[in-house]
Amino acid sequence: MSSRTKARKRALDILFSADVRGDALAVALAAEAKRAASEPEREASWLYAREIVDGVIDHGDEIDEQITTHSRDWKLDRMPTVDRSLLRIGTWELLWNDEVPTAVAIDEAVELAKDLSTDESGAFVHGVLARIARSN
Repeated sequence: MSSRTKARKRALDILFSADVRGDALAVALAAEAKRAASEPEREASWLYAREIVDGVIDHGDEIDEQITTHSRDWKLDRMPTVDRSLLRIGTWELLWNDEVPTAVAIDEAVELAKDLSTDESGAFVHGVLARIARSN
């Protein structure tokens, strides 16, 4: 597993836990930063995970607007938490990280959805991110 794949999983953990607990994303990020300081062996995944979460914090309203616009009849608060978090990560990568090719951003989110969410989540995440990619 590449360090970026590990970083995406780590960012997903942060977004998911903040969402489930009702914590501010900045609070969850600070807690993970404290933990990361004691785990230098995981530094490679931490740096990109932090970049992702910072990006989601900085562009949260725009990201959620994109997801809502392109999710076709799915309200954000009705989506499984894992899917919502993956869509936020994927949308940030698609729209604000020029270093990640579109296909990679979508594929990584889809693979995590297949592994960690419902049977339909991979197709759902793919559809929403593909529509976002085409519209921008």
